[in-house]
Amino acid sequence: MNVVNLKAQTIQKEKQPLLSILNILEERYNISFSYVDETIKGKEIALPSEGLALEIILELLKEETELDFQLLDSRFVAIKLLEKEKSNYRLQKLEEVVVTNYLTSGITKLNDGSISIKPELFGILPGLIEPDVLQTIQALPGVVSTDETVSNINVRGGTHDQNLLLWDGIKMYQSGHFFGLISAFNPHTTKRVSVYKNGTSAKYGDGISSIIDLQLPDNIDNEFKAGLGFNLLNADGYAKIPLSKKTELQLSTRRSVTDLIVTPTYDQYLKRVFEDSDFSKSSNNTISQNESFYFYDVTAKFLYNISKKDKIRFHLLHVDNKLNYEEQLTSNVRDEALVSKLSQRNSAIGLTYTRDWTKRLSTTYQVYVSNYDLDATNFDLINDQRLIQENEVYDGTSKFDINYKHSRQLKINGGYHFSEIGISNLEDVNNPIFRSYIKDVIRSHAIYAETALLSNNAKTNLKIGGRLNYISKFDLFLAEPRLRFSQRFLNNLKFEILGEFKHQTTSQIIDLQNDFLGIENRRWVLANNNSDNIVINNKTIYPVPVVKSKQLSAGIHYNKNKLLISAEGYIKKVNGITTRSQGFQNQYQFVNSIGSYEIKGLDVLLNKQFGNTVSSWVSYSFSNNNYIFPSLNEGKKFPNNTDIRHTFSFAGTYTQNALKLALGLNWHSGRPSTLPDTTDDPEDRAITYTNPNSSNLEDYLRADCSATYAFDISDTTRATIGASVWNVLNKKNIINTYYTLDDNNEINTIENESLGITPNVSLRIYF
Repeated sequence: MNVVNLKAQTIQKEKQPLLSILNILEERYNISFSYVDETIKGKEIALPSEGLALEIILELLKEETELDFQLLDSRFVAIKLLEKEKSNYRLQKLEEVVVTNYLTSGITKLNDGSISIKPELFGILPGLIEPDVLQTIQALPGVVSTDETVSNINVRGGTHDQNLLLWDGIKMYQSGHFFGLISAFNPHTTKRVSVYKNGTSAKYGDGISSIIDLQLPDNIDNEFKAGLGFNLLNADGYAKIPLSKKTELQLSTRRSVTDLIVTPTYDQYLKRVFEDSDFSKSSNNTISQNESFYFYDVTAKFLYNISKKDKIRFHLLHVDNKLNYEEQLTSNVRDEALVSKLSQRNSAIGLTYTRDWTKRLSTTYQVYVSNYDLDATNFDLINDQRLIQENEVYDGTSKFDINYKHSRQLKINGGYHFSEIGISNLEDVNNPIFRSYIKDVIRSHAIYAETALLSNNAKTNLKIGGRLNYISKFDLFLAEPRLRFSQRFLNNLKFEILGEFKHQTTSQIIDLQNDFLGIENRRWVLANNNSDNIVINNKTIYPVPVVKSKQLSAGIHYNKNKLLISAEGYIKKVNGITTRSQGFQNQYQFVNSIGSYEIKGLDVLLNKQFGNTVSSWVSYSFSNNNYIFPSLNEGKKFPNNTDIRHTFSFAGTYTQNALKLALGLNWHSGRPSTLPDTTDDPEDRAITYTNPNSSNLEDYLRADCSATYAFDISDTTRATIGASVWNVLNKKNIINTYYTLDDNNEINTIENESLGITPNVSLRIYF
């Protein structure tokens, strides 16, 4: 019996979106479909009857959808355009999907070990009503933020500056709005985010802890899209505008409403940000007033298809945060009011040219400039002092990339990367008069190449490559091998090994905890490769090495009947860190020393999906993270400031038609802390501490919930309303503790609290 004769008997009458049919068939036949989103967009078919062989089902789908369904083996099915339609999508890559709906819809684990997040398809996570990219990745095993911010994401024990953050290929030096409490990148204009914790491609330099690669839509589909949104922190809008068959303009903007209206969400964020700043430490003789804070971001992308083989893309981004804070002094001597201010911004502009020389060979050239600027003016009315601080980063980069696809089994990638990075730091004090301005520049070159091999049955996958870097200022060569190997057994079991060497020349340090008004105290610096201290303009320049890392991990993953069990062990060693980059607030706060850290850990995830409505997961991470500074603690190792030994999360989501619900619990052991020595002589004018990081804060516990509901306003307009509560139980979590001496030589305990119960609501309209 042929397929045509079967159609009348095997196809039900009611048609559904192809995506829904694929989800049903995945569960029915225990298979996984791999496809590009645009390939199945707009396709609708009826559900085939049960009891048919898989091969017949695939033939039916092929005839009904006019798509090619290729069975790679007994488990994976690749969906492609038929030959007559392929030319419109020749840049697009088909990647083997290992796990779909990883945690929730829109999150996928790929065969290269990375996690892919697609905000447009994003389901829901506890505490989030919008797909905030940098909040979302904190739900992944091995990723945590010790202070609940997106500007301090710790991936496998690393500091935030060890994450390489790319926006459409451009390196970004600022990741957060509201000083780190929300992401600086509009998720509604982001097509895809790729997250790598290890085994990254040789084309990536920098980022010794992780790669977070945000990509905007890159195909012209001649379809207008737009949206508007509002929540208790900001309002935003975006538009995807076809200008012609060959051109398209993508625009987005977002602005806070915090300077216009006061909301409960803003109150909680304000308390969290300013609890340990200079503003919270004002003298009794001063009255603060007229505080003004706002943030905004603007992005633009212009797409031009010169021909079927040539494409140009123009990228533009600007992210800005501004704070003005007026202090008024009232005393018997004088009345005076002055305004302290803080500005933090990141701007980027870039151009990308892609050419398809043949169906197998393509090249991409990108050039960009990324600029970060942090400025602060702080007035101390009591001491009649004015302090100006500035930290600026200029990054000019060009990249050339070659891709050759010999076949599905063999792919080759290579290229060249040049960057010139300049970083300056300014301090200017009027009383006593002091001024220091230091600027460093580093130019680096890199060539890279790698080969990807895939067995005929798609069960064995090997990518091996390397990157050779040259830093001209230090006449330094660095060779960095990269490895990714995976082997699938019994169709449902996969074993993988990932490894990499990396380095980076940029890092963030803290000179004083009250730098930049105590709100954003980290500043970017460049490696100088000095071996000793150097004094320039009366300021001591401490040695800052090139930071180098080595990492190896091995994992095993079982995936069957929508049950995923995953375990991955790893070891990572990082050399060349400085005490000033680690944020010490104990006996090492004002000490400069060079050392390393080593972390050994295990990430475990159990994810079970029940039909297409319920997804639940439990994750656990264990890590042992220790410093070694030869000149500190008698050269003995001691716990890292980010040594969160145990992390546990449990969550579940429920989706039924237009309704989505999520509830989750997050727990982790307390971060390390150093207690004062209570046997210390009370006449001493300094605090004597116990062994570094020999104690721990109390355990952290937070429960979150969220809900969204989608509905149609008209045939062309739809809307989504949402509500979330962060820290439902209003648990008081101490995320940092340090100690100071008061005027009476008594020790004060300063505790920084996490966000309390924080509600948020949102409304989005799509056109």
